[in-house]
Amino acid sequence: MSASDWRPGDAEQVAARGLDMAEVERQLALLRDPPPPIRLVRNASKGDGVRVLGEHEKQACLAAWRTTASAGRWTSFVPASGAATRMFKSLLAARAGTRPVTLESLVERAAAGDADAKEMRGFAEGLGRLPFRGELARAVEARGTPGVAPGPGDDLGPWLDALLDAGALDYASLPKGLIPFHSYPDGSRTAFEEHLVESAGIVRDAGQTARLHFTVSPQHRRAFEDALARVRPSLERDLGVRFEVGFSEQSPSSDTVAIDADGRPFRDADGRLLFRPGGHGSLIGNVAALDADLLYVKNIDNVVPDHRRAVCVEWKRITGGLLTVIERRIHSVLGDLDRGGPGAVQRAFHLLVTELGQEVPRSLVENPGEEAARFARSKLDRPLRVCGVVRVTGDPGGGPFWCGEEEIASLQIVETAQINLQERMQRAIFSASTHFNPVDLACSLHDRNGRPFDLRAHVDPATAFVAEKSSGGRALRALEHPGLWNGAMSDWSTVFVDVPVETFNPVKSVVDLLRPAHQPPAG
Repeated sequence: MSASDWRPGDAEQVAARGLDMAEVERQLALLRDPPPPIRLVRNASKGDGVRVLGEHEKQACLAAWRTTASAGRWTSFVPASGAATRMFKSLLAARAGTRPVTLESLVERAAAGDADAKEMRGFAEGLGRLPFRGELARAVEARGTPGVAPGPGDDLGPWLDALLDAGALDYASLPKGLIPFHSYPDGSRTAFEEHLVESAGIVRDAGQTARLHFTVSPQHRRAFEDALARVRPSLERDLGVRFEVGFSEQSPSSDTVAIDADGRPFRDADGRLLFRPGGHGSLIGNVAALDADLLYVKNIDNVVPDHRRAVCVEWKRITGGLLTVIERRIHSVLGDLDRGGPGAVQRAFHLLVTELGQEVPRSLVENPGEEAARFARSKLDRPLRVCGVVRVTGDPGGGPFWCGEEEIASLQIVETAQINLQERMQRAIFSASTHFNPVDLACSLHDRNGRPFDLRAHVDPATAFVAEKSSGGRALRALEHPGLWNGAMSDWSTVFVDVPVETFNPVKSVVDLLRPAHQPPAG
């Protein structure tokens, strides 16, 4: 790093964010010489890295979950800082285009292959079935346009303006968690509210308390707190539960620097270093700060209405129960290793291979002495996660893979961007994927003595991600920290379990709210 890259005031700017120059230098080095793509050995599949539970196992897991839930060991963790901009992308494009926007014109453009027009057409045709149709109609009427559903030749512009204008509903600027997702006879519920309801079925303890934590953006924290104050009394009364809800924000110290086209630190128009959010991997610090014992992790937009909730709750309980069954076995084996009892190392190796998908060097299997015991302890005494994965039904995406080297491969969640798809064998392994990652995690964060693991010590820094971005019309290379469920957890013990596709119902676009999974029951 050349000293000429730095200017007066840089060190003070870095320190003000809670960073130091050594960390900035490390980030710049990664930007200039990005880490290599992750190496896939093979895809994880049924019987080879992905467990498929039988009925007897499910019942045992449910019993284990009941014990830990009753004891108050569970917390639900929901990353909820994302804005809904992407959810309304096609509507924003239509609003910025040629007016008037009519259903007739959208049909023609969609037929010609315009993807945004196709999505906008779905919005227009399903307008009356959207969970926020009442709020939108009132916003339209307040601006002088009748709030009746527009016909094929009517201009949809007033509806788009009422939905997206800063002076009206302004939905594209809201966090996704505060968008109404589902309709009920007495109104609608946001994604945030649905997570509260779901928590009553998965983290409620014997004292009827449900603990949740949401990560939010600083500018929207007050809106979440206000929403909680508004809905909490009725939900607690109806569900017979008491909510303990916490909020936190990504720390400025998790932001990252960027470089320009010349490989120098990117600076804004005032000459100051540009810092950008470091991605969802930054939230590993928020998880650590919770000091939670057992933790469910799930995305804000993956929720369902009441009449479809049973299968989701059941499988959250099953995966949580499986986690605690395996946790007990790990703690028991670690105790055996500490006592040095006969056969302890062999039992540890059996657990590593059969339960945790870990490879054990042959030399240690043949010589189960102190070196083998140290190896077993190092592999067992670490955070544990059980990841629900769903079967691929379309194009493969991020999912479970065996990674590393053939002899010491480990189970990892890998995103598409981490793979070199230009390499034929890597592309073939990826294309053979049988399962997809829906972000459905159950995590054990304390050791057998009840002490929290140092989660940052289990992050793989080599899985940081470099993306091409821009700022002020200038190209830049941006760094994202290892993803929360990718590199930030790559050194955890990992178990994949097959869960029904019915548990995965994300809302990436506004028209996803028109899918059966998000609509009221028929009749």
